[in-house]
Amino acid sequence: MEPAPAGIDGARIFTIPATLPFLDALVAGLAERFGPSPLALAEATILLPSRRACRALSDAFLKASGGRPMLLPRLAALGDIDADEIELTAGGALADTLDLPPAIAPLRRRLLLARLIHRWGERRDGSPILPGQAVALADDLARLIDQAWTEEVGFDRLDRLVPAELARHWQITVDFLKIVTEHWPALLADEGAIDPADRRNRLIRAQTAAWRAAPPAGPVIAAGFGSAIPAAAELLGLIATLPHGAVVLPGVETGADADLWLAIGQDPTHPQYGLARLLTHLGVAHDDLPSWPAPGIEPAAPARADLLSEMMRPAAVSDRWRGLGALSSDATRGLARLDCPGPQEEAGTIALLMRHRLETPGSTAMLVTPDRGLARRVAAELKRWDIEIDDSAGVPLNQTPPGVLLRLLADAAAEDLAPVPLLSLLKHPLVSGGMARGSFRAAVRRLERLCLRGPRPAPGLTGLRRIAEDTNEDLAPLVDRLERLLGPFLAEIAAPETTLQAALAAGIATAEALCATDDTAGAAVLWAEEAGDSLANFVAELHEAATGFPPVAGADYPVLLEALLAGGVVRPRFGKHPRLQILGTLEARLQQADLVILGGLNEGVWPPDAVADPWLSRPMRRDFGLEPAEALIGLAAHDFTMAATAGEVVLTRAIRAEGAPTVPSRWLLRLDTVLRAGGGALDTARVLPFLAWQARLDTPDAVRPCAPPAPTPPSHARPRRLSVTEIETWMRDPYAIYARHVLKLRPLDPLDADPGVAERGTFIHEALDRFIRERTPAAEPLTQLVAIGREVFGEALARPGVWAFWWPRFLRIADWFVAAEAERRPAILESFTECRGRLELETAGGRFLVEGKADRIDLLRDGGAALIDYKTGGVPRPEEVQLGYAPQLPLEAAMLQSGGFQPVPARAVTDLAFWRLTGNDPPAEISPAGGKDANPAELARAARLGLERLVTRYDDPSTPYRSLPRPERAGRYRDYDHLARVAEWGSVSGE
Repeated sequence: MEPAPAGIDGARIFTIPATLPFLDALVAGLAERFGPSPLALAEATILLPSRRACRALSDAFLKASGGRPMLLPRLAALGDIDADEIELTAGGALADTLDLPPAIAPLRRRLLLARLIHRWGERRDGSPILPGQAVALADDLARLIDQAWTEEVGFDRLDRLVPAELARHWQITVDFLKIVTEHWPALLADEGAIDPADRRNRLIRAQTAAWRAAPPAGPVIAAGFGSAIPAAAELLGLIATLPHGAVVLPGVETGADADLWLAIGQDPTHPQYGLARLLTHLGVAHDDLPSWPAPGIEPAAPARADLLSEMMRPAAVSDRWRGLGALSSDATRGLARLDCPGPQEEAGTIALLMRHRLETPGSTAMLVTPDRGLARRVAAELKRWDIEIDDSAGVPLNQTPPGVLLRLLADAAAEDLAPVPLLSLLKHPLVSGGMARGSFRAAVRRLERLCLRGPRPAPGLTGLRRIAEDTNEDLAPLVDRLERLLGPFLAEIAAPETTLQAALAAGIATAEALCATDDTAGAAVLWAEEAGDSLANFVAELHEAATGFPPVAGADYPVLLEALLAGGVVRPRFGKHPRLQILGTLEARLQQADLVILGGLNEGVWPPDAVADPWLSRPMRRDFGLEPAEALIGLAAHDFTMAATAGEVVLTRAIRAEGAPTVPSRWLLRLDTVLRAGGGALDTARVLPFLAWQARLDTPDAVRPCAPPAPTPPSHARPRRLSVTEIETWMRDPYAIYARHVLKLRPLDPLDADPGVAERGTFIHEALDRFIRERTPAAEPLTQLVAIGREVFGEALARPGVWAFWWPRFLRIADWFVAAEAERRPAILESFTECRGRLELETAGGRFLVEGKADRIDLLRDGGAALIDYKTGGVPRPEEVQLGYAPQLPLEAAMLQSGGFQPVPARAVTDLAFWRLTGNDPPAEISPAGGKDANPAELARAARLGLERLVTRYDDPSTPYRSLPRPERAGRYRDYDHLARVAEWGSVSGE
């Protein structure tokens, strides 16, 4: 190794200890070496791992200069080198070498690989590979290609990895990978392009060759590389030998003994694993590395690095924990941990910690997490203090407003305008349908209320128009508008074959039309701001990349679009806050702040799971020459340890996520073990109040429960006509009567309602009603009832659930019913079904009318009558009938006794019963109303007197319509609890 020049004296490979802020220390060392001359520093070139690191280093120079302008060195990101940069540094001497094909565009590569995969699937026996599946497989295949180029291993070795005796599965895999070995190179040649990783390697090696042939006149410093691909490692090795070169590595454990360093080099999950491989390539011993001089830079937590090193000790030498001495209190000073109940509590606590940091002038804080959901929650929590902050790791393109709009449009078309996806599309905040936004929203709400609530209408625009016409409302203009807007795209999706470009063009045209307002073009709305700009670039690239993509069925387009949108990220161009940051692990490398919060420390999140390779087993990856999958965990560990050496660090996790317990990150478990062995304790007491404050943030100082609502409408507004079922509601929940009949509020049917139990009850009631009315003495009764049942169930029998569950139950009910009829028929004179009746009461407030419909009335030969109520669900308990909380049958009995059912003559009721028809074992049960000892006539008389008292009481305008006056008697189904705010006071009333 040549002696160092004046600018770089001593060894040329350095390390900056993890306890020092890397970029500040780098700037301090550069200032010392290059002196006060502004031109000396400007002649230097500094290579960093990423462009974000370059921007951060610029900020570090600005901070060191106190904000004074200065000439900066040339900053270049090694991973982002392109031909223009190489020409600048090589002076144009490598024109022939740099005549490289362009890198194939990412979307074009995905689609070309998907096309090859689709063709491969067509040649195989079995289910074909759909376009969306092919794109997902193409992403995995592209990653394998990139890994192979990165590690510089040839695919010609694949055939030797799978001996013939291995499972057929692996033989199929090798046959599939012929896409890469045989077909992909030819396709790339036709495109006149090469793989991005291949081109990156060639450019880096060209840079290496250029500097080897003609070393640059100015200093070259490579800094911040925790690992390096082979091509980059070769360049770093050359830089270390240049007359004015130096390599500065982050946080090498120079104090590790030989056994520990050997174990580190064999443990891919260790944070120093990448550095160990890089140092091996450079031919430098870890314990020979001098520290980069950094005058004036004080370590944030001097003893922290030793704690983290011990915590990350490889499993092979972790037995040394048993002899671990007492830990220094300095090791844990400023290091805290918070285990929060759930993700929302974790986000709220982190937001409080960051907000509190702003109370200290000039102080900074950053959240580092790979969990983008946590990042979004924290950003949302900070908005309560009007703090706008971006997640620098970006927002997935398919989750941005315009990206979501394209997905919703495709989903609505794929599901034939089913209510939920259609309303999701029409209620998207960007959609105005060519109208004033308020007018369009109002029209959509009318369409929802009148057409889309309840059972699903017939599919497509035809079904929507038919149900709109059935409402007798003026919805035709909106349906016509939707047909103009959606019709072309729906036709494209319904086509048996289309092209990706045609479907994309139709979707974009429809999306723009949907976004238009009465005074703004849709394009101005859809493509606005960063998200719209990113989506526009994606669409333009996709349209170009789709050239030559084979035709697809229109129905396959939505899934294909979803697969293509996945993976894109919209990153903010500028940070929204000067002192607070939310960073992903990649963005946080070499970053620093006064307070560092490491969030989402659960296993599977940070570190991520080592995902199994879909193509190669672990031994096959090893024999092929690829890094083990666990190397990603080692990289995540390096990010963690570098960030955890800051002065103030808070480690956070959620104990539960999505209702299930979580597993703490392996690093937290290791930290616990080391602390127990060394008798140390984290400095958590200082941050515990923030967790408690978060819990109290939305909790009022005092809980003052409100009283249940007790409206007292005037007499003329009170109802004078109710059904017998509403009388029961009046007894149990008077407020529901007030809401329905005074406020005129009706509960909305659910979207895409499943008729379910209600439909089954309707079928059974109608079948039994027709059987009683149409019974033919000559016909076999069971055969006749089953035939009627088939007619009533009709098309519903084609549904698997109805055929498998409801129809067998109906057959059992029919068998029981016929037997019961045979037993009862001799005592019956005449039967009436589905009879409507009324009962008029004269009270001090005037006439009050009660209406009802009896399922069945039998006039008996002994002069009495039997009232029967068919129940396919639950049956009221006898005490509820006796106390008047289930007055339906007794009130119908009172109607019958007063001649209220026409044409049924007035009769005394001698039998009052519920027939519970379930089709189970037994298929049915007969339950006398009020119990077997109850007197039907007495029940009818008591029900009438009770109703008269109830009407008289509510004739008084001072009588309130209370919500759930007796919670223990509240009905099972209550539609107005939200309006009565039962959740706010229910506990006071015993609810």
